[in-house]
Amino acid sequence: MQIAAEANQDHRLTISEVLQALVAEGLVLKADADKLIADRRLHRGDHHPLVVIADQKWRSLKPPQKVLSLEWLTEWLARQTGMDYFHIDPLKINFSAVTDVMSSHYAARFKILPVEVSTREVVIATCEPYVKDWEKELKQILRLEIRRVIANPLDVSRYQVEFYNLAKSVKGAAQKGEQRTGIGNFEQLVQIGQTSKQLDANDQHIVHVVDWLWQYAFDQRASDIHMEPRRDAGEVRFRIDGVLHPVYQIPMAVMAAMTSRIKILGRMDVVEKRRPQDGRIKTRTADGQDVELRLSTLPTAFGEKLVMRVFDPDVIVKDFAELGFSEDDKTRWKQMTGQPNGIILVTGPTGSGKTTTLYSTLKTLATPEVNVCTIEDPIEMIEPAFNQMQVQQSIELGFAEGVRALMRQDPDIIMVGEVRDVQTAEMAVQAALTGHLVLSTLHTNDSASAITRLLELGVPAYLLNSTILGVMAQRLVRTLCRHCKEKIAYEPGREGDLGWEEFVAPWKAKRPAHIYRPVGCLECRNTGYSGRIGLYEILLLSPEVKRLVNAEADVAKIRDLAYKEGMKPLRISGAMKVAMGLTTFEEVLKVAPPPGKA
Repeated sequence: MQIAAEANQDHRLTISEVLQALVAEGLVLKADADKLIADRRLHRGDHHPLVVIADQKWRSLKPPQKVLSLEWLTEWLARQTGMDYFHIDPLKINFSAVTDVMSSHYAARFKILPVEVSTREVVIATCEPYVKDWEKELKQILRLEIRRVIANPLDVSRYQVEFYNLAKSVKGAAQKGEQRTGIGNFEQLVQIGQTSKQLDANDQHIVHVVDWLWQYAFDQRASDIHMEPRRDAGEVRFRIDGVLHPVYQIPMAVMAAMTSRIKILGRMDVVEKRRPQDGRIKTRTADGQDVELRLSTLPTAFGEKLVMRVFDPDVIVKDFAELGFSEDDKTRWKQMTGQPNGIILVTGPTGSGKTTTLYSTLKTLATPEVNVCTIEDPIEMIEPAFNQMQVQQSIELGFAEGVRALMRQDPDIIMVGEVRDVQTAEMAVQAALTGHLVLSTLHTNDSASAITRLLELGVPAYLLNSTILGVMAQRLVRTLCRHCKEKIAYEPGREGDLGWEEFVAPWKAKRPAHIYRPVGCLECRNTGYSGRIGLYEILLLSPEVKRLVNAEADVAKIRDLAYKEGMKPLRISGAMKVAMGLTTFEEVLKVAPPPGKA
């Protein structure tokens, strides 16, 4: 069905023809459509009809009565015109290649945007299906097939500006630094002495590309930004919900200059490229939100690799339910953290959310009546409610020395970034024995293993019994996108994967009638997942467990007794979140180790 009788003639979409088609299809009331057509204020300016209609926030008259959003209307228009719908995802578009197809002036004139280029065809996104006079002209110039697709009008106008500006900056910077120095790139050391030209880190092109990179990472909810030098070009990747996504390849000359600019802003030594360095930058997003970036450089075979970890200050004001604590987890955790003195350990691999848990906990404990001090390597997030100190190995200020210094600062609560050696463990024990609450992290697979790990480090069992309040192991799993997850009947065949009967039944976890599976939509970038949530295993050191903590402590016996006393393994925590429709079996199996038998 065509939207209008004159669909075969070249013309721009009008609000009346779109509304007439919506009314004819029984999606919109005729009275509402007539009222909107009569509203002359909306006809001023260059607003696309779909944008004007989407602003009304009408609901479809047909079940399931979805809101007529801009994206929904764009898909509807694609169906009406018999064209393919295309969602412009900047992560999947090589903007250097697509911007070579036509000039920015030509793209803006016809409200079109190239989105894919191959040896056979060019895919052009448009929001004006009946403006076609450019197609024949472009086909003759490019000598390629043209395939037109319908895209969101706001995306077309936004990315027309972004892609062309960014491509201009990258190309402009690359031309200035065509011959780059080989210093720092082991494979090109032979080039030293040749005429080489380095890019200026403060060049306006470089400034623009760095600003774009950050803003783009914040928009995509990236937790880490990787800038990785390769032999021919540098690669940029974002970690989103724990998974790395390739974003863009940048000429090496440009990447080297970008790295230099970021190092300058992070107050790092720009000249030093042979040793790893750390730095930090505080910046703001477009909507005024404070964001902190922690920088880390590493010399590699092809130059300096830079990783930026993105810290959102909002994470430390999350409550325990948002972090993924069940009611039982909350009760057990508060029982530990409510003690006046003792040691609480959080264990798990890198990137399992230990720091977030500790900061969120300290934030709730840091009342005006208490003095909270931390010793970290490095300080992850600056928090005014804490007194934070950073490890400085160059002046022999390690964790153990830091705790010793903090104990003279009249603290009530001490957070030690990590227990790495016996000296730090002994100082943490001393702090707990002298009446302080100590929180720290340890790298072990589960909570019971933390006890034996401290014994292996050389801490006497009687001191552990006197000081350890409890241990919490944790992992992060991706959560299903609430916009597109699909309910399906629970398949008994899956029980073998998770060991439902063997491991879940003893904890009286009800077998779910339904579970959810990932589908993928625009909200989750077609991954089916959006955000992450924690799985927790909390071991309380009861008098019975303490009897098992001795020089010959058996981790299996400690674990089994803890299970009998109510500790839920990580996989059980995961199974419960599967039953609640928050995640999937696959995600739980990916991160949670098999539990020991209760």
